[in-house]
Formats: sequence, C-alpha cells, structure tokens
Amino acid sequence: MKKKEADVKEKLRIRIKAYDAKLIENSSRQIIDAIKRHGGEVIGPIPLPTEIRKYTVNRSTFVHKTSREQFEMRIHKRLIDIMNPQQKIVESLKDLNLPAGVDIEIRMG
Repeated sequence: MKKKEADVKEKLRIRIKAYDAKLIENSSRQIIDAIKRHGGEVIGPIPLPTEIRKYTVNRSTFVHKTSREQFEMRIHKRLIDIMNPQQKIVESLKDLNLPAGVDIEIRMG
C-alpha cells in the first residue's frame, strides 16, 4: 500500500484557450520551454476539440427572412500537464509574458 501512495505524483494542469491557432501554438511552445528550462517533466501540449460557436443573423432589418448571414467563432484549446512541479517552475509560469488573446487556467490536480 505504501508504494502506491508514494507513486502518486502531484500534477499541475494548464488549460490554454485562444481564438487564433498560431497564437496558441506559440504560447504553448513558450510555456513548455520555460518548464524544461527549470528541469520539469511535461506532458503535452494535448489538443482538445475546437469549440465552434455559430451565429445566424438576418441581413435586412425587417423583411427578407430567407436572406441570412452566418458567422462562427472558433475557440482552440490545449492541455499541458506538469508532473511534480517545483516552486521555481510555478514562479516562472507567473512571470511569462504571453500575448493578449490567450487565456490560461492553472489548476493543481
């Protein structure tokens, strides 16, 4: 029983969301480089399914209901796991300067 408890590793999970695919790839590469620089073990980036939000809007204000436009927003997602994170890795992640269109969620798990 004691070996199984000792084998359980702490894990830091990072979820990244962005509207631009190139932006999310560069950001995830930057995060992984920062983790490897401090000697951390990384799993990922794992691509999650792209969330697509579609909107249908009438072209005219009052008449011509059959004339419509459709718009979509694509939200790209990536998942990065850090096994046995050290304090200096967490501090380096907080100090990263990432682009404005990237949303990052860090969770201990």
